[in-house]
Formats: sequence, structure tokens, C-alpha cells
Amino acid sequence: INISVFPPSNACIGRYILNMQITSCGHTYQRCLGDFYVLFNPWCADDPVYMDNQAHREEFVLNEHGILYEGVHKHITSRPWHFGQFEDGILDICLKILDMGASYHHGSDRDHCWRNDPVHVSMVVNHMISSHSTNSIMKIPENNDYLKGTKPFSWNGSVPILQQWYNGRCRPVRYGYCGSLASVMCTVMRCLGIPSRVVTNFCFPCSTENPLGINEIFDCTGKNLCGKDKLWRYHCWNESWMARRDLNQCCGDWQCLDPTPLETGRGSACSGPTWVRSIREGELDLDYDGHHMFSRVNSNYVGWLSQNNAKKTKFFCDAWPCGQRLITKSVGSEQFEDITGAYKYELGSVKNKEAYYRAYRRIHPGYCNASNCHIERELSSLKNPFLSDSGFNMRLKMANCPMYGEDVQLHWLLENLRSENKNLKFNLCAQIITYSGCPMDQFWKDSVNVTLGPREVKKIPLCISYSQYGPYLCDHNIMKVVAVSDPECGEVLMVSRDIVVNRPPVIVKLLSQPRLKVPCTAEISFCNPLQEDMKNCVMTLEGCGLFKEPMTIDLGTLASNQQARTIVEFTPYRLGSHRLLANFGCHKF
Repeated sequence: INISVFPPSNACIGRYILNMQITSCGHTYQRCLGDFYVLFNPWCADDPVYMDNQAHREEFVLNEHGILYEGVHKHITSRPWHFGQFEDGILDICLKILDMGASYHHGSDRDHCWRNDPVHVSMVVNHMISSHSTNSIMKIPENNDYLKGTKPFSWNGSVPILQQWYNGRCRPVRYGYCGSLASVMCTVMRCLGIPSRVVTNFCFPCSTENPLGINEIFDCTGKNLCGKDKLWRYHCWNESWMARRDLNQCCGDWQCLDPTPLETGRGSACSGPTWVRSIREGELDLDYDGHHMFSRVNSNYVGWLSQNNAKKTKFFCDAWPCGQRLITKSVGSEQFEDITGAYKYELGSVKNKEAYYRAYRRIHPGYCNASNCHIERELSSLKNPFLSDSGFNMRLKMANCPMYGEDVQLHWLLENLRSENKNLKFNLCAQIITYSGCPMDQFWKDSVNVTLGPREVKKIPLCISYSQYGPYLCDHNIMKVVAVSDPECGEVLMVSRDIVVNRPPVIVKLLSQPRLKVPCTAEISFCNPLQEDMKNCVMTLEGCGLFKEPMTIDLGTLASNQQARTIVEFTPYRLGSHRLLANFGCHKF
């Protein structure tokens, strides 16, 4: 007997058991024919996750290989990620996630009726990634302390994380960061049939007080002081494609889901789903957490100089707006796609201002009847004055793209815009900054007296040696260089630059042609570029369809300029396009 099952488009997703009831000679008995899974179907026009572009379905549902974008907006770095949604056992783990999170909105899961709605399914998955009190999939380390777990940046893919959670009786995996949380969510959503992708937002504000403002405080040396607000250098979240029947949408569109629990003033929580178009239009009443998502791409930056921990002064600076660049992996390409325009209109345009005023009135009820001019005056009073308003311009420009172990070279460009001499004293410093905006060690300080004639332009070279930053960089490969004028000279001028220090590359070379179920070899090599030994060196290898589980190779200690070469053998067990990932770690990073 051939049996075909045609589940309706509103069927609840999950695992079903197919029984056959047989009546013969007055006796009735049942026989189990097997089980099958029902998932959301982006190929079906009646399904709320329907996506009509085949290339997009292949990228956002079928592709197991992704790219995470990190760094800073002027220096974007990338690293590959294995989603692995088709690996053995992952579907059962994803359904277990729904079981564990079923009571999030519904109190009871006896009828499973919510499992045919991608909105509610996405909310449960979003909550389970890191917000569930006891059974969340992954935890973020508190105060950057991850000694009792795995380094957050050492993961290469979602499969080991999901397997560790499932095999560990659904206890949280320690530890992750926003990129791994968003990527694990992307894996779960793709596995359940919901098209999804990971998005990176550069200059991401996290404020507990003013939802549309972010404050950074510096001392007279240029040191970034730890305050309540944090300006994340980048933040990753998830976008999923679905038609929002709760918003009367007849066609699918991207919905923003942020699984990272962030402080909102009423405790920490994940966000979404939020219709991306509603963020751009400032229509915050339409959706879940719309005001949170709008503020994360539209907050205003305000910089302060603290003197003697009492008086705070706004300095002159050319501040970049928050959410200035949002990117994701391009369809069918290894390059990134800039999707900033999906979240906000062009800065300064009429539509951008209209959307901002609309959102401002909803976030601040006291301004619900205020005119646009009133709101604009209020915003202008909060912002820092531009450097040009002081008759002076300056910026920090990179002279090289430093690799770990190399000196950092910068050019400090200064311009006097007025027809009179300028004599200023500047304090310069460099400080380690985590990706989440936490200021760490200040490892370099200097003072410079600058004299500029009328309309004069000057270029001053700056150098920060590896011996100065090396002992402090650790896992955090971002530093902040600041030049701030001495307050005793009058107006306070400030310029800063976030610098990414690239890690040395790991070279992967295939030594034979990969074939299904035939042993294959590859050479993995890494060279220590430092003028010192690297200790506790470990190489982690991973590849969907190549390794059943990650392979760890202990390399011990690598001397200066020593090259480590390792030959590994693996047997491809699944057809398809595969990627071998190699991750190097040591006591330095």
C-alpha cells in the first residue's frame, strides 16, 4: 500500500505517528505504520512562511553555511558559521525546544494549537535561546567571566551547542555571545521550515534610562568611564520571514527577533517578532517591542567629559548615529548585503524625520501633541556640538591594517578653520573595549601640544606598539584611541577611533578530492607571528557532513615564528557542499 499524506497549510508542526486500524472477522486491531514530521513549508503558497523566490529559499532555508559579521563599522570582519539544520538529530532537538518553551505564552501545551502559527513559534524559540530561567539553550557570561565554561568566540557552529544542551538534560550551555545566540536561533528556525538570516547592527545602543539616547562619559585623559549606558560596537540578531496574520498581512515579510536578553529598564528580555517595515516607518504601536527595536537603530549619541567626578561637560565631536550600518550575508554569495535602508530611511531625509517624530511621540507620551519643530529643538539641545562649530576639524585615520603582533599606525589629521592661530594641549590614550561596549584597561597615554596657524592643516603620526597593547588585548580584539583637548584651554574637543586588530589566519588545504564515504585528508597550518611563545595552543575542527562531532587537536606551545602543520583525516558521510572550519586558540586569545 502506498500512502500519501497531504497536511493542510494550517497544520501544527511536529512529529506525528501514523496508525492503521484494521477490522477483520469481527476483530479490530491497530498497526503502527511509522511516524512523520510536519514543518512549515516556504514552497507552499498557502503557508504563512511562503517565499516566492527560489534563490531566496535556497539561501534562507536550505543553506547550512553562514557568515557572521563582526568588528566595527569602518572595519568589518567576518567568520564562517555552520548552521547544520539538516544534521542527524537536530530536528528532534528543535522540537524538544518547543516542548520546553511551550508554557511561555500559553500556560499549557495540551492542544498544541499554537504550533501552526510561525509568530508564536518564533516567540517561543526566541525566549528559549537565552531568556528561559532554567532551560535556556545558552548563557552569556556575566562581567566577561567565562572561566567556568567555553570561550564565547570559540564556537564554529550551532550543532555542538544544540547537542550539548540536549545531552546535558536541557541545561544552558556556557558560554555564548550575541552572534552565537542569533546563529543558533537561525538554525532552529530554518530546521522548522521558517526562512531566517542573521543580521549585524554596528553601533548598537543599550540604554536603561533614555530609550532614544546613549551617553558615553570620558575623563580628562580620554579614558572611557564605565557608566549605565553601553554602546555596543556590533550586535547580532535574527530575521525570519512570515506573513503576520495578527497584523492582517497577506504576504510574507522580514520580522526582527533578538534572542539576546538586554536590559530595558524593567529587567532583561529578548525582543520580537517586530515587523522590520514598522521600524522604518516609526509605527511602534503595531508590534511587539517596536519601541525597543526602533531605539536600537535610531538613538542619538551624547558624549560627556567628566571633571573630578562631579561636573560633566558636552564636548565638541562629530558623533556617528547609532545603527548606522546593518548588514547580512548576500543571497548565493560570500559578500555582505547592506540592508540599512530596510530599517531606516536615509539620514536627514524628510521620510526619516517623519518616522522619527512619529516614534518619538509614542516613546515619550508627553510629546504626543508636540509639533515637529518642538521635538527638533529638544533633540538639538541634547546633541553634541560639531567640531566645525569650534573652528577646528580633526580625525584619526588608519595608516595600516594591524595583525596581532604588529604595531598600530595612525595619522592624526588636524585643521584650523579660522584666520587666527590655535594653541591647544591634547591628551591621548588607548583603551581595550569589548564588543558589548564595556571599557577595559587603559594601556597607553600621551600628551601633545599642538600649534596651528591660520587655515593650517597638520598630520601627526601616532604609533601604538604591540608591546604596549599585547598584554591587554586577550579575546577582545577592539581598542579605542581618543584625543581630547585639555579643558583648561577652553572649549573641549574630542576625536576617537575604534580599531580592530586582526587575528593570524589559519590555512586549510585539501590533499585529496572529497568523495562520499571515502577517507580524505587535509593539512591545517598556523604560524605564530609574535616575538614570544604561544602557550596552550588548541586547534578545533568542524564541518557539517565531514565530522560527526568537532575534533580538538592539542598543539602545546608554539615558539616565535614557528609554524604548526597538522594532517587530519575525515570521511564525508553526506552528499552536498561542505565547509571545513578551523579555529585556533591559545593563552593570548
